[in-house]
Amino acid sequence: MSSKIRVKAGDVEIGGGAPITIQSMLNVPSTDIEGSVKQAKELENAGCQIIRIAIPDMNAIKLIEAIKKEVSVPIVADIHFDYKLAIEAVSAGIDKVRINPGNIGGDDRVHEVVKACRSRNIPIRIGVNSGSLEKSILAKYGSPTAEALCESALFHASLLEKFDFYDIVLSMKSSTVGTMIKAYELASKKCDYPLHLGVTEAGTERMGLIKSSAGIGSLLLHGIGDTIRVSLTDSPLKEVYAARDILKAIDIDTSGVKFISCPTCGRTRIDLISIANEAQKRLANCKKSITVAVMGCVVNGPGEAREADIGIAGGDGVGLIFKKGEIIRKVSEEKLLDTLMEEIEKL
Repeated sequence: MSSKIRVKAGDVEIGGGAPITIQSMLNVPSTDIEGSVKQAKELENAGCQIIRIAIPDMNAIKLIEAIKKEVSVPIVADIHFDYKLAIEAVSAGIDKVRINPGNIGGDDRVHEVVKACRSRNIPIRIGVNSGSLEKSILAKYGSPTAEALCESALFHASLLEKFDFYDIVLSMKSSTVGTMIKAYELASKKCDYPLHLGVTEAGTERMGLIKSSAGIGSLLLHGIGDTIRVSLTDSPLKEVYAARDILKAIDIDTSGVKFISCPTCGRTRIDLISIANEAQKRLANCKKSITVAVMGCVVNGPGEAREADIGIAGGDGVGLIFKKGEIIRKVSEEKLLDTLMEEIEKL
């Protein structure tokens, strides 16, 4: 159930059936303008479609112009508590604001932010998580439950709706995958706003990717969600690669190579693990929309992977090259990978 409401951050549309977009956030100190610009360019080149930057103080406003000069993707200002930072970010040319209206003061301050954003058609993302819940909501539910997260997000949205502002994106992140999934499921039934998916504080690369895949992937497979951010205690570049892989795994992104390989077994007589890893590395920048299979033996090679455009199946020191299940060549193990790449070039 993609949202009915569609908003625009710069030239990127979010919600209302628009393609799922990938986000990440700079982790260079906001005082390092040169480093921030460099990382923003790297993220754009890696496929990040929306970049968020922390704006902790007025000095950080300088980041906005500096980054926008060098990248073409929309930039989001991440702001907490100080409504003046949001207004200054808008004046500096930000494309989207992330702020929780309930944390910036009374209606007059909320109204000022709304007026600034409306004047330039800038959407606002409301981002609640387990640590940001209002005391009253926390007391009502006893803990940061899915219901509490959803109620908090809708409460913040209501503060903007008072002023007829509806260019809103909601996020309800939790570090607990089940809670996060349920919160977004509830929100998808209660509102039409675009939903920004993510598992917050997901952890370091390995566990963070597993938790994000489970949470984000599950929701997207059920039609819930419009933009995603994989949160890792690691390089933001790895967040972008992980997000791309999640979209590929669930067939939302069908561009480029779809790579399949078998888990190996006692029948395997070639170094399939090394071959598969090297093949995937060589194909990382291949733009052809093809399925490539690397299989351990003839039992699950041409047969099990017959739908692959091209693939290999290992033998005893040799391998078979096959296309759509049909064997086309037999080569030695040493030449197997190079031959596979040569055949892919021909496709």
